[in-house]
Amino acid sequence: MSKVLFAAAEAAPFYKSGGLGDVSLALPRALKAAKTTVRVVIPYYEKLFPAQYRDQVKDVLHFTVQVGDTPRYCGIKTIKLAGLTYYLIDNQDYFGRENMYGYWDDGERFAFFQMAICEMMERVAYIPDVLHLNDWHTAFIPVLLKEKYYWIQAYRQIKTLLTIHNLQFQGIYDPIILDSLFKIGWQTFNEEGIAFYGQVNFLKAGINFADAVNTVSPTYAQEIQTPQFGERLDGVLRANQGKLSGIMNGIETQLYDPATDAALAATYTAKDLAPKKVDKAALQQAVGLPTADVPVLAVVSRLTTQKGMELLLDALDDFLKVQSAQVIILGTGDPTLEQAFRVYQSAYPDQVAAQIKFDVTLAQQIYAGSDIFLMPSAFEPSGLSQMMAMRYGTLPLVHLVGGLKDTVVPYNQYTGAGTGFGFEAYQPDVLRQIMTMAVTLYDQNPAAWQQLQQQAMAPDFGWERSAQKYQQIYTTITS
Repeated sequence: MSKVLFAAAEAAPFYKSGGLGDVSLALPRALKAAKTTVRVVIPYYEKLFPAQYRDQVKDVLHFTVQVGDTPRYCGIKTIKLAGLTYYLIDNQDYFGRENMYGYWDDGERFAFFQMAICEMMERVAYIPDVLHLNDWHTAFIPVLLKEKYYWIQAYRQIKTLLTIHNLQFQGIYDPIILDSLFKIGWQTFNEEGIAFYGQVNFLKAGINFADAVNTVSPTYAQEIQTPQFGERLDGVLRANQGKLSGIMNGIETQLYDPATDAALAATYTAKDLAPKKVDKAALQQAVGLPTADVPVLAVVSRLTTQKGMELLLDALDDFLKVQSAQVIILGTGDPTLEQAFRVYQSAYPDQVAAQIKFDVTLAQQIYAGSDIFLMPSAFEPSGLSQMMAMRYGTLPLVHLVGGLKDTVVPYNQYTGAGTGFGFEAYQPDVLRQIMTMAVTLYDQNPAAWQQLQQQAMAPDFGWERSAQKYQQIYTTITS
């Protein structure tokens, strides 16, 4: 069984900005449960580190990492949580900030992080069989192992797996960093290596140099090999398709369980859905909408173009004018989109509730209390919310791309099959038509609706199956 070091820029429950943080929590736990030896390494963002865990953090050692010509302090801290060992890379110049990302020197910050990981392994006496890397923040490590740390005998057998959570974010920088940060020379700066339109691309480097590459759903793995979804890396991915695969993300089914969720006004199961009406009324009250028996459509999302929020806004006016339905939006993001949803709330005060904030408890209540969960994403590598909604018998309405296509079976009005609703043409009129079809079914055929709810609650979206597939990749690349 392979020994794994899981490297990422974020991990819940310490910090997360999206799906990467969720995966960095759940997948290592699932691997450990499946008897894989695994440890996790993440930065120590001191200002963001939760207070309840601070007294459990222990100092292990410290050393200096040479960033270009400058020696930089590197502290290694550790914490054990749920039986897992985490290493925390500490440098307050780089990581003692208000946010995880979005700084002018992110390239330098994560160059340091990657070199620190490489130099840490031997010092903490944990040299893995597999370095499991995640997104661009760690994707340059396979190059470093070959070009900078090749002289360390113990590292020569390490294999690398790169998981791409979102191809849109690549880590693109001026090639001067090869000397000013990494001190590795220019021998890999070519089209088959790390060069990208005259720049250095961390993610491309990982795709070309890692032993295996995967994305977080099978459909996304195919989509990113096309110009439409490939973010100018489709040719590189096609060239590496022999080592590229897609593994569907999972969710923590114990956490997202309507039978035990303490955030709910009433708990329920697929066999007894009646208490879900109590949760619906509680949700309507919580967001200031009338407690009417009308279909409730909901969004829990970052409010961005990628998540299809502009498409939803374009479809919403014509929909609300003719439908007795309510729409709840929870999230933050693009200020223009935030304001647009507030405008809709003002125009339709009895139908629209715009909750422009981040609220974990309210999100759980929305999964349980709404009827239809909207995910009209332009693209979606995996998506987690559609699986969470299905666990609660709330039917997802999705754009059939990426992980949404892999997890949601569109309703078939002739056979009754399905676990939600889906559309392919990315147009406001098409989205509005599918929303109308969904609320019409809710209003006119309660028996068919309940059958769909029960079908949506049936699939097992736990991490166990996904963990087994990752173990298979580990075995393949180390054999």
